[in-house]
Amino acid sequence: MNLRQYIDDKMTAALAESGADGAPAVVKQAGKPEFGHYQANGVMGAAKKLKTNPRELAGTLVENAALDDIATTEIAGPGFINITLTRSFIERELERLAEDVRFGVEQAEAARIVVDYSSPNLAKEMHIGHLRSTAIGDTAVRILEFLGHDVIRANHVGDWGAQFGSLLAYMAKLSAQGETLATELKDLELFYQKASELFKTDEAFAAEARQYVVRLQNGDNECLALWSQFIEESLSHCDAIYQRLNISLTRDDARAESAYNDDLAGIVTSLTDKDMITESEGAKCVFLPEFTGKDGEMVPAIVQKSDGGYPYIATDLAAVQYRTSELAADRALYFVDARQALHLSQLFAISRAAGLLGDQDFRHVAFGTILNKEGKPFKTRTGDAVKLADVVDEAVQRAADLVKEKNPDIDDDTRAAIAEVVGIGAIKYAELSKNRTTDYIFDWDTMLSFEGNTAPYLQYAYTRIRSIFRRADIDADSLEGTFTLEEQPEMVLAIKLLQYPETISAVVEDYQANILTNYLFELAGMFMSFYEACPVLKAEPAVMASRLKLCKLTSEVLAHGLSLLGIKTVEQM
Repeated sequence: MNLRQYIDDKMTAALAESGADGAPAVVKQAGKPEFGHYQANGVMGAAKKLKTNPRELAGTLVENAALDDIATTEIAGPGFINITLTRSFIERELERLAEDVRFGVEQAEAARIVVDYSSPNLAKEMHIGHLRSTAIGDTAVRILEFLGHDVIRANHVGDWGAQFGSLLAYMAKLSAQGETLATELKDLELFYQKASELFKTDEAFAAEARQYVVRLQNGDNECLALWSQFIEESLSHCDAIYQRLNISLTRDDARAESAYNDDLAGIVTSLTDKDMITESEGAKCVFLPEFTGKDGEMVPAIVQKSDGGYPYIATDLAAVQYRTSELAADRALYFVDARQALHLSQLFAISRAAGLLGDQDFRHVAFGTILNKEGKPFKTRTGDAVKLADVVDEAVQRAADLVKEKNPDIDDDTRAAIAEVVGIGAIKYAELSKNRTTDYIFDWDTMLSFEGNTAPYLQYAYTRIRSIFRRADIDADSLEGTFTLEEQPEMVLAIKLLQYPETISAVVEDYQANILTNYLFELAGMFMSFYEACPVLKAEPAVMASRLKLCKLTSEVLAHGLSLLGIKTVEQM
């Protein structure tokens, strides 16, 4: 049961019965313990519309809501309603939650949702900037699937364009010299740098590179064979990163820019037939009145360049067409850098004007930039973007050092396995615990700390709970008895557990994963307070059974919440 929604529905219906039809009850979790567990804050607004006394309306609302079976109510101030759940209700709901594999989270009415995320450029290796789209998008996918939606992962990888001319010309050059391409391609970044440098310094090479672009676009067999080899190696690099980071993307989810190549001319023809194309300096553009510059002039969206080439928006229009017609998507979420806001706004507006989009909900889910400690974009000393693979390696190594420091007697294999989980969990959680729309500072010391709102802290909290059962030699799955909540810390922890379903619902309102990370952090803190105040293994049998069940349920919700973030747990640290 989503408690907040359940109470809100009852009180909104009671408001309508009290004469305030259409007025929301505005039920929220109480900000302070003295205000109960929930508060209904909509009475003042409803009373204003009805031109009646808010406290009188609040009294009528409490009577009509009939919450006596689950809570006590108190009218405070000018008309706030404080709602305190009864102990018997909390104990009853905890029993239901403990027996439910979905922890009270109801399945949504299923929709088909395309989630566009990660989308690296295959010309180079994935860098630190790809972490945001990849981690945030994958969390959204996991939660939407858990809610019962039909989710289609879309990895719109860049595998087409002018830069591939240089890469293919360089591959041909190496092949002619008898070099082994597989060895050269192991470091894609270095390979890309060498090809780019040759393009800048060798005019003959540059001319050949331009020819390779033309040959590639025209479907030349030799050129396509070289291109396919490069793309295969690039995708293998991506696959290795996804597997290491516990990202659910697979090779089958990659639908590259090149897949839409045959559709681009048709997109321009369709826009022309709808009188949406205006030629400007030889380029074919779409001008829409809602997009204007500082000078008041309309900003063009170029769908075909003067040389006949197609920019990104043409490919993206073809992707919209594919996602609505072929995939029959009800919704699409584009997890893309905030700096692409204008591009995506134009894309969706043109798609609607051209009839490619109807009532489907296509939206840009933007995010900020990863910064270093100086508040500047996170880059190497040479100014290059930091490879994501290098970040992963360093995270795991730093985690291994921490684990060895905390538990020097652990064997090497176990330490390595724990370090992999802790290190990767740390960098993903550091990303997901921030508001996605803001920039954030990448700080190794903070993200790998065992204190504060970090993955290691939560993973350690999980292992501490599980160790209770190991120390007592108790099988957690064979616990019997009912929940009996006697102390305030037990009640506080129980309420937090019951609020898991409403937390999951809140995350997908605006795809803010930090709502879930904050919940898990608070849950772990409340458990620690409960464990310090309430003896578990030394309590009398009935109380011990109840508290052990509370421990077990907390560990399960922690592990489940972390799994929705794509973060693993371990049994010892």
